[in-house]
Amino acid sequence: MSTTVWIILAGAVMTYLTRIGGHLVLSRFERIHPRVEAGLNAVPAAVLTTLVAPAAVSAGPAEAIALLVAGLVSLRAGMMPMFLTGAAVLIALRQVMG
Repeated sequence: MSTTVWIILAGAVMTYLTRIGGHLVLSRFERIHPRVEAGLNAVPAAVLTTLVAPAAVSAGPAEAIALLVAGLVSLRAGMMPMFLTGAAVLIALRQVMG
C-alpha cells in the first residue's frame, strides 16, 4: 500500500482511539460538571471555526459570498440547512465565476 493510504489509516485509528478514550473517561463519572459540559458543547463550533477561518481569509469572492450566505442561513435554520446552502451557493458561484 502507498504511504498516503497508511497515513489515512493511521489518522482514522487515532481519531477512533481519541473518541473512545474520551467516552471511557467520561463514563466513569456519575455526573459531569456544567463547565465541562459547556466546554464539550463548544468543541464542534471550535473545530468548524478552524476549518472555515483559513478559507475565509485566503479565499476568493465565491467563497466569501458562500460564507456570508451560510452565516445568514444559520441565523434562521439549523446546521444541516446551513451546510447544504453554503455548499450549493459555493458550487454555483464557482461554476459561474470560473
